[in-house]
Amino acid sequence: MAWWATQPEAWAAARAAQQEPAAAMAGYRDWLTALPGKPVFVGYPAAFDFMFVYWYLIRFTGSSPFSHSALDIKTYAMALLGTEFRATVKRAMPKAWFEELPHSHVALDDAIEQGALFCAMLAANPLRPGPSSRG
Repeated sequence: MAWWATQPEAWAAARAAQQEPAAAMAGYRDWLTALPGKPVFVGYPAAFDFMFVYWYLIRFTGSSPFSHSALDIKTYAMALLGTEFRATVKRAMPKAWFEELPHSHVALDDAIEQGALFCAMLAANPLRPGPSSRG
């Protein structure tokens, strides 16, 4: 609660339009399964966020569309940059990977920010096939 006290906007967003966990997680699972392909959880840090989301999916829906598929953005950055894990921090990553997005600790803002970062990293990967080489 001490951290939340320092983030009043994030606290207000987290308390708005609350749903029971079973309803929220069923809706999330249904949305995920309606997407094309098989979902892969992507997060920064994936180890913490994935386990939280996975536990809630299993506890309240009995299944996870992610299975055990999670990708950590920091680890992906480490591989792209050839840096040590602990030295791979956002301030050491290329500025071109970052868009002007809010870092508000509001869950949706953070998810959009992480998604944009990951997409920029995918685009920067010299080993990833470009759009012209995909079927």
